[in-house]
Amino acid sequence: MNREIQKIIDDLSKHLSGKRLRHSIGVMYTAGCLAMRYGASADDAYLAGILHDCAKEYDNDKLISICRKNKLGMTEYEMSNPFLLHGKVGAYVAEKKYGVKSPDILGPIIFHTTGRAGMTLPEQILFVADYIEPNRKKIDGLEHIRHTAFIDIDKTCALIIDNCLKYLNGKGCVDMGADTLETYEYYKKFL
Repeated sequence: MNREIQKIIDDLSKHLSGKRLRHSIGVMYTAGCLAMRYGASADDAYLAGILHDCAKEYDNDKLISICRKNKLGMTEYEMSNPFLLHGKVGAYVAEKKYGVKSPDILGPIIFHTTGRAGMTLPEQILFVADYIEPNRKKIDGLEHIRHTAFIDIDKTCALIIDNCLKYLNGKGCVDMGADTLETYEYYKKFL
């Protein structure tokens, strides 16, 4: 682990719960492994992984306030579900506080929760790593998804978004948000 990442971990340990920090470290290492498997930058994947949830524990008012103040843009769905803004705000924090400039780090942070149609490889890597990291609680189909992650990343994205929609439908959630549905429509061809 390089010094820059260790400094970030040290700083995040002051701002994140132990559980959230463990998750972020797990995502960091998982993203690095996936990056090596698929020929992407492991260094970028490590940074995106450790920073992806840097704003996750901000309260809803703070997320909305940061988005408004910095013109980060919010959909009506995000306004109704402000926890989804932690990706946008996280990318903003990564840039302003930690000096991250690369779109191969910032883009994955923005889209790690909902995904998006036609994700770049770095975006797919973080999207998958966030779902399969070793500290993740048991989810139906997780072992199969973990196995597939190192074989076919497009199919893995499809499996994850399909699993998420099934979970949300099972919880009685009928309003999924346009980003999630667009992601599903794009990736379902890989199922």
